[in-house]
Amino acid sequence: MEQFHHGHHMRLRSSELGTYLHADEDGHGVSLHRRRASMKAAWAVHLYHPPQAQVQYLLLHSAAYGRYLAATDEPAPQGHRGRRRYWRARIAGPGCICSKNPRPPEADAQGIFWLAVLTASGDEVFLCNFYGGCLRANGRYRPWNNGASVEDVDINDIGSLSTMMHWVVEDIPAREITPLLPPPAWLHLPAVISPSRMIVYLWLDADRAVISEGSFMFSGRSVFRLRSELVRWLADNDIAIVDAPDLVMCLPTRDGRIFPLVVDLPRSLQPLHIIVVIVGTPAHAALRYADVDAE
Repeated sequence: MEQFHHGHHMRLRSSELGTYLHADEDGHGVSLHRRRASMKAAWAVHLYHPPQAQVQYLLLHSAAYGRYLAATDEPAPQGHRGRRRYWRARIAGPGCICSKNPRPPEADAQGIFWLAVLTASGDEVFLCNFYGGCLRANGRYRPWNNGASVEDVDINDIGSLSTMMHWVVEDIPAREITPLLPPPAWLHLPAVISPSRMIVYLWLDADRAVISEGSFMFSGRSVFRLRSELVRWLADNDIAIVDAPDLVMCLPTRDGRIFPLVVDLPRSLQPLHIIVVIVGTPAHAALRYADVDAE
């Protein structure tokens, strides 16, 4: 587990295919792509040692969409091997985030627990799930099959495991400058008929006391427009007058940490939980931005 550093960002590259594990825009799946410089290929590391457990587990939190990589019991699609790989929602609600002792991950599901085991060479890792099986890339013989799955294997016989289960861990350094949000794309449908999702926000002070919390409906996927809408909502409800560039929207983790939301929202219309951070505060100074463009 020495390749993984708590709170840092990293990529997982298939040593066999050279492709990277990406979070999909549908808000549910994962797939393999060549593009390296993408926030969808960035994962925040969460190391967790459950009480009475003999080992420390690894949780991977998508830097793009704020969900944890998890194994499910669903069969893999045709052409895949093993159980289908999904990354499931692990967005903590206000009750967890504002607590001084956030709810542990196992309060929801242990399918997000992974154990990193070194390969025989020591240069790559197997990612073994709590429920059994190892994460594997797909597409060796069918290039169009760019998914990932979890295959039941005997981890005690490492030498027999497919190289499609070998993953290279690439550390992603932190940015020194806050990245700009992607500009809004043209909204083809009027806002009144465009699909909407609920935005649930929470604004905490330095002691984790609630300054403000609430929810509103938002149309579209633009993170730039979402920030503007949140600023307007705060002003219209006499909560605060904030300039848009001074407001940072963040995604919470199960252990109470937060990471900035800097990409457009997933296509899924599931409610989105965000934490409000103001530029110049201690919470803002503690944020870590993944520099996905770094060599």
